[in-house]
Amino acid sequence: MGRNLPQAIQEKGREIRTFMPKWGNINERRNQLHEVIRLSGMNLIIDDTDHPLIIKVASIQSARMQVYFIDNDDYFQNRLQVCDENGVEYDDNDARTIFYARGVLETVKKLRWCPDIIHCHGWMTALAPLYIKKAYKDEPSFRDTKVIFSLYEDDFKQDFHPDFATKLMLKGIAKKDVASLKEPINYATLCKLAIDFSDGVVVQSENVNQEVLEYARQTGKLILEHQDPDNFPSACNDFYDQVWGGEEEETED
Repeated sequence: MGRNLPQAIQEKGREIRTFMPKWGNINERRNQLHEVIRLSGMNLIIDDTDHPLIIKVASIQSARMQVYFIDNDDYFQNRLQVCDENGVEYDDNDARTIFYARGVLETVKKLRWCPDIIHCHGWMTALAPLYIKKAYKDEPSFRDTKVIFSLYEDDFKQDFHPDFATKLMLKGIAKKDVASLKEPINYATLCKLAIDFSDGVVVQSENVNQEVLEYARQTGKLILEHQDPDNFPSACNDFYDQVWGGEEEETED
């Protein structure tokens, strides 16, 4: 999806940027990743610890597309996605999702890009809607941005640490904004938070978490139901227009 959807949207005449974590099983030499020095060098503080933000980029020549990779030695270098080689979920997945969301948004700021739509795919991106609507809402890059969150069949099993709500806090986020993050902070809790601060929801897989899907429907948010893969790019493109053209939310003083 991260490969084909952006290309299809770009071919419809839209300007796109693609971001993903630099998972440890991505071969940097084969895919010709290189660090972008002007974008790297920032430290993100999570749980009172500095974590260097490293930005790498690679090109998909056939699609005329660049992919930006969010990297960090502690969170992504030499590590897989949710689980290690033995199938054990990483104990710091909660901190990894904080770092990834903040890393993407800080990179967009440095690029001085003002996206109309930010499409977040899966639970690793679940904090981006909250950050965009609260912590980054006054940044020029995100002032008018609409956010879409895609639900996948990607449930994780291990609950996040009880202090997750404290670790993710930034200026602009109030305790009431994360009041829903009550123990256990699990997959459903995280995705519901993403839905709360999104403008639209996409049902990306046939068998998504039913509790989360029902929650999305109850919120009254715009929803793109699961589509035939061949039809999805066109349906998603139309959904972008629908979300962008929706009623503007009242701005808070």
